[in-house]
Amino acid sequence: MNKRFSLYIPLFLTVVFIAGVGIGNFLGERSLFSRNPQISPSGNKMNTILHLIEKAYVDSVDIAAIIEKSIPGVLENLDPHTSYIPARDMQVVEEEMQGNFSGIGVQFNIMQDTIMIVDVISGGPSATLGIQAGDRIVMVNDSLVAGTGIKNEDVLKLLRGKKGTHVKVSIQRKGFRNILDFDIVRGEIPIYSVDVSYMIDQETGFIKVSRFAETTYAEFTDAMKKLDKQGASRMIIDLRGNPGGYLNAVIRMVNDFLEKGDTILYTQGKAQPKKVFSANSLNAWAGKQIFVLIDEFSASASEIFAGAIQDNDRGIIIGRRSFGKGLVQEQIPFSDGSAVRLTVARYFTPSGRSIQKSYENGNEKYFADLINRMVHGEFEAVDSIHFADSLKYQTRKGRTVYGGGGIMPDIFVPADTSGRSDYFEKLYQKMLISQYAFQYTDQHREELAEMTTAQEIGNYLEKAGVLNSFISYAASRGVPADAEGIRASGHIINTQLKAYIARNMIGDEGFYPIIQQIDKTLLKAIEISRQNLLVENVGK
Repeated sequence: MNKRFSLYIPLFLTVVFIAGVGIGNFLGERSLFSRNPQISPSGNKMNTILHLIEKAYVDSVDIAAIIEKSIPGVLENLDPHTSYIPARDMQVVEEEMQGNFSGIGVQFNIMQDTIMIVDVISGGPSATLGIQAGDRIVMVNDSLVAGTGIKNEDVLKLLRGKKGTHVKVSIQRKGFRNILDFDIVRGEIPIYSVDVSYMIDQETGFIKVSRFAETTYAEFTDAMKKLDKQGASRMIIDLRGNPGGYLNAVIRMVNDFLEKGDTILYTQGKAQPKKVFSANSLNAWAGKQIFVLIDEFSASASEIFAGAIQDNDRGIIIGRRSFGKGLVQEQIPFSDGSAVRLTVARYFTPSGRSIQKSYENGNEKYFADLINRMVHGEFEAVDSIHFADSLKYQTRKGRTVYGGGGIMPDIFVPADTSGRSDYFEKLYQKMLISQYAFQYTDQHREELAEMTTAQEIGNYLEKAGVLNSFISYAASRGVPADAEGIRASGHIINTQLKAYIARNMIGDEGFYPIIQQIDKTLLKAIEISRQNLLVENVGK
């Protein structure tokens, strides 16, 4: 009897276990919903799920952390530019848009695992204490940073901080045996959105705008006034690579080129009635010829500027089709310091074109659009770009322009692939040109410091044979000399070397006038500017 009963024990325990699970599930469901009769699959499922997790999940969890991680996934179901900004990232975002941050006032590169100071911002905390370009930062707050594999973002965290706070920086300086210690009080450091402005020739001014921030209009106006005093009757405004920014900044800039009542743009959305932005009576630069440079990385506010100038027949747009970002975001803050940037409307140019390209196939394909454009040859040939007749619009004077995503330039300039070679690609991949430029600057700083213009530095470097010394340097870094590659790419390499060295010494005022020599889009704009074309006849 006992032996036979023992044979059924496993079966009996299995039945009990299954019954227990079933009863447990049943009781669990009954007890949960009997205590929470308001819980129902209908209504807001998201709130219901979070409530269930909080009340009934087997383990304790951080609901706030779950929500924080879930928000980006929810927003991905909307458009590509609606986004969530965590509180930890908000400071960096606001600094870039406001045009300043708190720090010590240096620009640096990490080379050979050492933080090299490339430039010291005039009037900033570091400049006041006598820190110099070429100095090496070896310790921060008595912690070693040289030879530790430190990354750019780590350096920024160490050097930036609240205005008025202290940071101890230990410097190794050429010609000094001992380490130099500096106690730096952090201060406000400007982030400029106008990189450079200079005269190309006696009649043509050039302004490079890299973003649209709170300070952009003031910076741009100062640049225009400076070039106006120097005799510029033609202005080349470079918006290539400019991702956009503040709407107010671009509206004020465009306003100074249009007549009173001219439309700058309009916006419209489901909950946002049509709002038209028109020029007032300023038209400060009425007598200037305008040429605007754009490319596939010009987006948002850059496209508003180019579209307004084009549709009003106020200037000539040169380059390649812009990115195609025409959605209006409104930033809505939360009490914890985070925010959501929610798309609330679309931008339209004066002729009625929507700047925004399609995002119907999802965010991944949307951001892969530039790669597809390149593969299909759009960067090399204007004939590869096709627009449906339904996307045709007319400028004020009857020129045909197209909607459907981005601004198509009046004059197309293909991406420059001339002068490329396997030798150049190897140099580029190893970043040897910029590394050698810094090393050369460091070794010849005293001689270079006597020169104040890009032309002086360029002439000096040409006589010094900087290209030949670089070829030897590259060979010592694993890229042996290649006669065919040097023949094909020598001019580009030589020009880049001179431009980077000039930038190391006198900033972008040195870089851009030299790099201009191999900038095919800018060279085309200079050529077009000298032809005195009537805007209304361009592109017809």
